[in-house]
Amino acid sequence: MDRISEHAAHQLAPGSNAGASGTPQAGAFPHDSEAKGRGARMIDWRRKMSDHIAYALLVYTTLQIFVTVGALKAHGGSLLPYFALVILVVAIIPACRRFESRWNRLTDEQAHDLSLAPYYKRDRLALWALAIGLPFALTALFKGLALVFK
Repeated sequence: MDRISEHAAHQLAPGSNAGASGTPQAGAFPHDSEAKGRGARMIDWRRKMSDHIAYALLVYTTLQIFVTVGALKAHGGSLLPYFALVILVVAIIPACRRFESRWNRLTDEQAHDLSLAPYYKRDRLALWALAIGLPFALTALFKGLALVFK
């Protein structure tokens, strides 16, 4: 799941304006001069991913409470809904931490590199699929277990 280390954030792009130390020099990224010249806000992939993680956790928690716990409580008194809430901590928090740590390892130059857009989109899609899909998958799993052990 740590494929970001294989992409341009950790390797110099062919033909980049890297100095002798291997670090990009000022103006190495095409958007640097445009952003500085117009005073435009530069994209910071670290911040954008952190924001998406925060919102995804809110969505996941809401879905977890209303979908999973609501569906399971409808089937009588059981400890299963509370076990479902433990899954919140066990499954989603470490996954979100992995997403965030992967993006927080970027240097300041890499955090503004527009070539990371496809990786950002991929991780954002995976994060939201996990945040929205996991509560429904847990609901299906626990309902299936409830039917088997009835």
